[in-house]
Formats: sequence, C-alpha cells, structure tokens
Amino acid sequence: MDWVEKYRPQRLQDVVGNSGAVRQMYEWARDWSRQKKPLVLYGKPGIGKTSSAHALANDMNWEVVELNASDQRTKSALERVAGAGSTTASLSGATRKLILLDEADNLHGQADRGGAKAIVEIIAAARQPIILIANDYYALSRDLKAATEPVQFRALQARSIVPRLRQICAAERMACDPVALDEIANRAGGDMRAAVNMLYAAAIGKEHLTAEDLHTSAKDERSTIFELVGGAYKGLRDADLLRMAVQVEDTPDAVEQWLEGSIDHMPDSASRAKGYACLSRADEFIGRTYRRQYYTLWRYASAIMLIGVADAAGAHGVHGRILPPARWQKMGTSKKQKAVRGGLARKLSGMTHIPEDALREDFFTAISIIVEQDPATYVREFQLDADELALLIHDRAMATKVVKDVAKEEKAKEKKISGKEKPSGKGRKTRDNDPPGDDSGDVQQDLPPGQATLF
Repeated sequence: MDWVEKYRPQRLQDVVGNSGAVRQMYEWARDWSRQKKPLVLYGKPGIGKTSSAHALANDMNWEVVELNASDQRTKSALERVAGAGSTTASLSGATRKLILLDEADNLHGQADRGGAKAIVEIIAAARQPIILIANDYYALSRDLKAATEPVQFRALQARSIVPRLRQICAAERMACDPVALDEIANRAGGDMRAAVNMLYAAAIGKEHLTAEDLHTSAKDERSTIFELVGGAYKGLRDADLLRMAVQVEDTPDAVEQWLEGSIDHMPDSASRAKGYACLSRADEFIGRTYRRQYYTLWRYASAIMLIGVADAAGAHGVHGRILPPARWQKMGTSKKQKAVRGGLARKLSGMTHIPEDALREDFFTAISIIVEQDPATYVREFQLDADELALLIHDRAMATKVVKDVAKEEKAKEKKISGKEKPSGKGRKTRDNDPPGDDSGDVQQDLPPGQATLF
C-alpha cells in the first residue's frame, strides 16, 4: 500500500493545516439539518479536501456514498446513486449517509450531460448531508454556487508539512535527515499528497534518507495553462516559456486562444497591437500544421506567440483573473440554448401532438406569445424550468422568478395537504358515498394524462 492511502487522516484532528475550514466542516455536521446548505470544499489538489470529508464522516459515524470523475455522471446516474442515497437512510447502522461528489467542477461534456442541473435538484430534495469537492470554485455553475456553502482549503505551508513527514518516517522506522524533509516540503508547493509521494519514492529500499536521495522523487512539475499565460505576461525568460509550453496539456491553438483572451491585460493599445500581430503570425503556422499534418511547425507557433506576447507585454503582468477566451463561453451558451430549444420542442410536441419540425417552424412564435400572457400557468401545465421559460418569454430574470414562485406554491400546497389530519371515519359520511360534485357546484372533467390545454 502506498503511503498516501496508508497514512490518510482518519479523524479531523489528524488533518494537517486548514484549521478554519476543518472547524467550519465540524460545526456544519455537528447540528446538521435539512435546512442547511451542502458544503463545497474547494482549493488546489492534494491539500486534504477529500481526506477531510472522509475524516468528518468517521467522526460523525456517517456512511459515505461517493461519486468521482471516473464515474458516469449523467443526470440519470446521479439521480440513481446520489439521489437515492440522499433520500434514504443507511442500512449499515450509520447515523446518516454523507453524499460526496468529487471534482464537481469537472461536470462537462457528453458524459456529464445534465449533471450540474441534477445536482441542484438532488440538493433541493436531499434528506442526507451532501459535500461537493472542487478545485476551481469559479467553474461551478451559478445555480450550484447559490445552493451551497463554500469552504476554502488553502495550500499548506512547508513548516506544517514537515512534522507530518517526520511522523511517517517514525512509523516506518526510517531515519530521515531534517534537510531532506525540509527539501521535500518546499518542493511540494503546499501539496501534502505530493510530499508524501515524494517521501515514499525516495525511501524505497532505504533505511536512512538523505537530501541526495531526492533526485528521483521530484514532484511532477507539469505547468498549467494559467502559469504559462501568467508567465508570458510577466516576462519570463524565453527558455522558461518554451519549456512550460511543452509541459502544458493544451495544444498550441488552445494556448493561442488563452493568450488572446487575456490581451486586455496589456498596458496600452500599442502593446495590444503588437501582441495581436504575434498571435496572427503564430496562427499562420498553426493553420499550416493542420493543412500539412506537419506538427513540427507547432514549435514555431509556440515560440512566436509566447515570446512575442511576452515582449509586447513588457513584464507588465496580469492584473486580474486569467479567463478562458470569450468565444468559448459564447459557443457554450449557444450550444446550451440549442439543447434547451430541442428539449422544449420535444416536450411540447408530445403534449400538443404537433410534429417537432412543424412546431418549431410554425407554432413557436404563437406559443411564446400565449405563454407570455400567463407564464405561471404554463410553467405548471408544461412543467417548464427557468431555461425553457426564458426561451419562450425572452426574459431570464422574470423566468427565474416565475419558476421559483411556482415551486414555492407547489411546496406550500404539499405541506398543507400533508399537514391535514385524516378524519377518524366515525360518525362521518364517507367520501365514497358522496355524490360527485357535492363540494362544488361545477363538475370539472379531467383531461387525459399528457393532454395540454394550450389550444
């Protein structure tokens, strides 16, 4: 067993660092109720988010139901696993079940279609505590952030990592030089998991660990796109930029778009013009790469765009957040609207018995005008969500308010019905013997299931 798993914290008191976040988790769990929002633990990888969640479950005698990025996280899969787990009691004798969704900021693509929306719906109906884990809090959807309470985990300081490494060495009965432990802690960059892995790699087959043994245990120094873009605008050396370009997972065409997305951080218009010229020249090499399938040209594209942008920025730096290219957001919005429109067309087609193509081409405008007159009624009738209603009435704020108001009304009705006491039946005329329509003067004929009242 590797040491990361072997020495994973079993209790909250064993978690290294982030005492404020750990205290916030414990206070949340100590008097948990359905009125409390789920937690989102966020921060860079390897600093104890998942371990803290499991340690909390152990302290509270909770069973853990976990989903991570390797699982299929479609809406149906989430409702089947996390949804059922959040509304049913534990069979193992645990007091509660903790629903743990790891890498919640990575709900994207075909495999996770509908996942973010499903989580919000699961949260609304949950009867068990839920914890979400994310590396990037800002990558979560707006609805998901509104439905949860954030808990930030910060990178660990080297002086907090060293005592834990010393404990592991003592448990393994291995002598370690203090200089070696300090070196590991500094190399880890606040990542406890990386520090333990480096210690494990360096200690294999040894009874005494020295600083000279650490050359094989260096942390994976792969750069991120944020470090590469930030480095270009801060004016890092040419050799460092080209080395980082090889290490990032993004291809040069994606790097070019990230650099373009941050071009507004340039100090003046002349610098921006110079930066755009370099990106334009690099784009020519990227185009030739794909046309000729000669990927050696990528190195020229990388050199032109990175060194050129660094020269244009003049080490001005990035004053603000590094964001993905704006066109990506527009493309994502367009794709989402297309999916919402297609889903709404299928729903209305089934309820009105109008073919989808005819409905989209001939009836969509008419339906929109009708729905605008009384949106709340059609939210109930067609079971519309905020996205679908906004598509019909072209007002996102109003659509969100109407859907929330309808949901509150339905919840109040359910609560009122469930709160009524059932009559004892003694000295009371049964409902079965009452003639139909006695309670009201009008006789209302129910529509067949699925029949709409639009036309």
